[in-house]
Amino acid sequence: MMVREDQYQRLLDSGLNISGLIRDLIDDHLSHHKITLSVSEETRKIYDQVVSNTGATDADLEKYVLESLKKLLRGRIEQMQNLEKSLKG
Repeated sequence: MMVREDQYQRLLDSGLNISGLIRDLIDDHLSHHKITLSVSEETRKIYDQVVSNTGATDADLEKYVLESLKKLLRGRIEQMQNLEKSLKG
């Protein structure tokens, strides 16, 4: 695989492991079940660091995303129940 020198340097300066980044991009491209999240710059940097340097995959991350979504849902349900109670009062 060929990478331009400027691309290589930017990845190197970012502390990213190129092979890890490529593996993640290939997984994303081949996946039939994927989601796209808009995140902060900080979150994106952490994600790139973890995925490219530890060998972690989106599949490894999925259980944490699933748990976070469940917590978000519980929080929203609680907010709606509190709203309903305040309207009855």
